[in-house]
Amino acid sequence: MGKPFVIGVAGGTGSGKTTFTKNILQALKSHHVAVIQHDWYYRDRSGIPEDERAAINYDHPNALETPLLIKHLKALKAGRPVSPPRYNFVTHTRMLGGEVVNPTPVIIVEGILIFVDEAMRSLFDLMIFVQTEADLRLLRRLQRDLSERGRSFESAVAQYLTTVRPMHEMFVEPSKEHADIIVPASRDNQKAIRMIVDLIHRQADRTRRTKKRKAKTWGEAT
Repeated sequence: MGKPFVIGVAGGTGSGKTTFTKNILQALKSHHVAVIQHDWYYRDRSGIPEDERAAINYDHPNALETPLLIKHLKALKAGRPVSPPRYNFVTHTRMLGGEVVNPTPVIIVEGILIFVDEAMRSLFDLMIFVQTEADLRLLRRLQRDLSERGRSFESAVAQYLTTVRPMHEMFVEPSKEHADIIVPASRDNQKAIRMIVDLIHRQADRTRRTKKRKAKTWGEAT
């Protein structure tokens, strides 16, 4: 296998990043693609009392162990499998038994803050930012927090006003200037999907041609 083509998919909370990534997977055939979520790398808070965990700003870049994700991406680009952590958002602790991620021709990294870190950005071959209106993102965020993360409506709203919105304005929104493509969130974004998939296929063709040239040169040299 040649060097993986690494795609970053960013956007604010509730922007539709996961749906957009799923659409790319369907178009590319998922067995050729590995997906890593930045959310898996939230720092383990098992060493502090539960009431203190709730007061942490989980929307700041420091809440995530980004250096570990960078290390894992470098390993995958070098052809080595990795074992990303898994995270429990109810208890704010890491879980045991994460699945191994093997190198694949295409690697997609999904996360709110993945374009904030310069070292992380340097590992992406393509950076996509999913742009969505704030009111729609808020509704999606509230629905997820109430149904999946065991939070009350009051606590979810308080977190949004205290950390989510300020951190979005401070870190997430400015990071879209680094994106190669900004995709407006839509039920019908097939045109963008086709463009991205075509770009990936062209890159794969170039990689195969390069490998053939190297093989031919080696054969002639020997």
